[in-house]
Amino acid sequence: MVKSRLPWLYTCCAFLALFSEISQGRQHGQRVLKSAIYHTPEFIMQPGSVVNRFYFNIDFPTNHVGIKSFNAEVVDEAGEPVPLHDTYLHHWVVDRYFRPVHNRDDRLNQSEYVLVRNTGVCRDLGQYFGLGSETRRTNTHVPDPYAIEIGNPAEIPEGYEEIWMLNVHAIDTRSVVDKSGCTECRCSLYNVTSGEFGQPISPGYEGGLDCCYDGTRCKVKKGLEHSPRRLYLRYKLSWVDWDESILPVRIYIFDVTDTWTISEDSTDVKHECQVEYEIEPCKQSVASNEKCVHSKKLNFRMPQGGYLIYGSAHQHSAGVGATIYRKDGRVVCTSMPIYGNGKEAGNEAGYIVGMSSCYPKPGSVMLHDGETLIFESNYSSSRKHTGVMGLFYILVADQLPQK
Repeated sequence: MVKSRLPWLYTCCAFLALFSEISQGRQHGQRVLKSAIYHTPEFIMQPGSVVNRFYFNIDFPTNHVGIKSFNAEVVDEAGEPVPLHDTYLHHWVVDRYFRPVHNRDDRLNQSEYVLVRNTGVCRDLGQYFGLGSETRRTNTHVPDPYAIEIGNPAEIPEGYEEIWMLNVHAIDTRSVVDKSGCTECRCSLYNVTSGEFGQPISPGYEGGLDCCYDGTRCKVKKGLEHSPRRLYLRYKLSWVDWDESILPVRIYIFDVTDTWTISEDSTDVKHECQVEYEIEPCKQSVASNEKCVHSKKLNFRMPQGGYLIYGSAHQHSAGVGATIYRKDGRVVCTSMPIYGNGKEAGNEAGYIVGMSSCYPKPGSVMLHDGETLIFESNYSSSRKHTGVMGLFYILVADQLPQK
């Protein structure tokens, strides 16, 4: 298992807190709600630096359980939360894998690993969990009697075991010349001439993930020095042991940049999710009227229907909200950003520190097989923005709880 390399005293305290928290699991209805706090290995950051690390076989609940919530944040060696204006958390995502039991040495070829994707729909968005700067104040709780099912022996192929991978993408913005430009991965601010794997950067590409990959550095001010710091992603999960009274949910992630097409025989849908996009500034005459909003829309077909249980969007700074609605205009779910107004972690001014979540009354929002829905992502366009995202994460169930 991946182990944190924290100082021995902090490790000891973290272990004691973890032991206490698990042993004192509280009653959640008729079940015991368990929880645990884990840490990734350290990643060292200095002003302008970027890390985009992939940690396989992370500490995670085992056995057949139902995940009820997943939260994460960047902390320092003392366990103190690190504010976004020092280290910007671009994203963290958690993927599920099946690994051959004989291949437990993480140094061996990972080509034998089998990625277990969420229900849909984008090829590059197969994660079970994930957020960005909004992670501290976004409610991820899955309401009773629902949960995200993992560790089901019937789903794991013979000779394999279930493991989890955590990807952390963070940018150290201490002493940089342009914090906003660095967090938007503006190419002109980074020391790059090609993409991460040597591919040329398109002439019209001004910013995004292709310019802020692992090991790159954003431009820093001259004469200002900060010491390197050892950081960790601390993540907390809560879960219940699985039983027949728990109802499973399916995970869907929709991307507003998806340019999906239907095959000629109408039996297959191909999704081309770009993940990120750019926003051009609006005309000055519009900007002066404070109506400078860029709206991007996606019409998509719901692959498989069910009851909406939960929903929340992911946007970057300048985001002003996202909505999924039906063709007749009825709202399915709206998720609005929460902006900070201070300096402390979780309330950083100018940053999205949370996204609101939808919790429809059970049975009130039914999505139908093949139904056409509209996803709209809105951003302020008073100035240009690069590398922005418009994602919507929803949980759908096949059943309603018995009365």
